[in-house]
Amino acid sequence: MLRFGLLLAAGVFVIDQASKYWVLEVLKFSPPGCLETHAGCRRIELSPVFDLTMVWNYGVSFGMLQAGNGIARWALVALSLGIAGMFVWWMRGATRALTGWALGLVVGGALGNLVDRVRFGAVADFLDFSGLWFPWVFNVADAAITVGAALLALDFLRNGEEKPAPKTAA
Repeated sequence: MLRFGLLLAAGVFVIDQASKYWVLEVLKFSPPGCLETHAGCRRIELSPVFDLTMVWNYGVSFGMLQAGNGIARWALVALSLGIAGMFVWWMRGATRALTGWALGLVVGGALGNLVDRVRFGAVADFLDFSGLWFPWVFNVADAAITVGAALLALDFLRNGEEKPAPKTAA
């Protein structure tokens, strides 16, 4: 499960960072002032249910625990890195495919948002489904973390706590 989980995490990370590059560098959704004051951030209406809306998130998922640029920012960086490390450790002993998938999604998403927090002091969010009455703007990493957490919960409800793989004598 470790190899597959790490490949999935890498895939999520690459897709997340590529989508953020596209929004920030190609479409120029965050002109000067957008990150600091939220002034001039771009928005494109694509359909009645989905838009691209630039939002800088200084907190964690769905804007909770707003950190800003001080010590709280670096505490969130350390916390994210620690959680990702613990999940990789958990992935090492995972025996069920669903556990590996779920952990890979969470780790890839956590690392994608971690890069933003280190680079910018905030996470770039831009996927806006407010037309479906979903009030939050999010990104690929957030979606992966949410789906991964839901899969972990499903895996636990279906199978209970995972038992470590038995050690074989060499």
